[in-house]
Amino acid sequence: MNRPDMNRPARTEIAPQPGIMDIAPYQGGASQVAGVARVTKLSSNENPFGPSPLAVEALRASAAELHRYPPTDHAALRAAIGEVHGLDPGRIICGVGSDEIITFLCQAYAGPGTEVIHTEHGFSMYRISALAASATPVQVPERDRVVDVDAILAACTERTRLVFVANPANPTGTMIDEGQVARLADNLPPRALLVLDGAYAEFVDGFDAGRAVIDARDNVVMTRTFSKLYGLGGLRVGWGYGPAPVIDVLNRVRGPFNLSSPALAAAEAAVRDREFAARCRAENARWRDWLAAALADVGVPSDPSCANFVLARFGSREAAEACDLHLQARGLIVRRVAGYGLPDALRITIGDGDACRRVAAAIAEFRAQAA
Repeated sequence: MNRPDMNRPARTEIAPQPGIMDIAPYQGGASQVAGVARVTKLSSNENPFGPSPLAVEALRASAAELHRYPPTDHAALRAAIGEVHGLDPGRIICGVGSDEIITFLCQAYAGPGTEVIHTEHGFSMYRISALAASATPVQVPERDRVVDVDAILAACTERTRLVFVANPANPTGTMIDEGQVARLADNLPPRALLVLDGAYAEFVDGFDAGRAVIDARDNVVMTRTFSKLYGLGGLRVGWGYGPAPVIDVLNRVRGPFNLSSPALAAAEAAVRDREFAARCRAENARWRDWLAAALADVGVPSDPSCANFVLARFGSREAAEACDLHLQARGLIVRRVAGYGLPDALRITIGDGDACRRVAAAIAEFRAQAA
């Protein structure tokens, strides 16, 4: 048997593309606590009510066809999305979560010598995807945890190719209005594309996630997901909507079988179950407002949230981390967000009523003990 020569010098000319080794791998929300058998996970902004029963049934029904390749055009799912959201299916692309759409955008429009703008508390995948494309990520400040359009425009150069804005934002839960989005789009450099990340758009009643801005321009796209309101995080389904030429470009870099048949079937059933989505949205709004008020009553503020979480602020990193440990000891897992530039805060997913009451009681207890 031939064995590799362990004394052979390393081939140092083998190296990844520039930027890749600068990536800190994404860390998902924790789901376990050492020594605690039963936990309530409130760290990943998941729907506490799970997916629509219709989506579960569609998933089961698809099992008999697992030997078949999935459709490459995602036509049925695109048609369903278009019907529910009032969009042209021909301008929709589907991906493995909205993360993959973000990756496609960086792959297609960024690269060496170009810049990708994101805000200081923005979703970490913007920076990761920019670096993976060998582009330079440019971080701009927010104003009181809200996207600052003027700061973004001041950071733009002739090298700017993509500008990522989450609206509503993660992990802050804040958002900017349509007028601000339009002003941003209208003042970008000619070669720059504005990307509106609408992962939490469904939690805002009457919000079109930027459709009107997109339809009036050729330099704006949106990304969306089935992982939040629709409760399909485990299947990884996302989509994007934008100008036809942009969607055509993205489809050219998309793998032909990037979504499985079960994922496509479940997502189609989920988006069509408007009644279930409306109930989940209403329960989220109810308990989000309740939890924010309960935390404020014990001296823990949060900005008005437009998503399915609140960003609780504790005044110092030490206090936030101590409260996190206090919650963990009671089987409650929330998310530290120091990696998003918010070391004094904890992001708390809105669970069901019981989970929200337990979180409020535990934080009240923590505050009393610290007094």
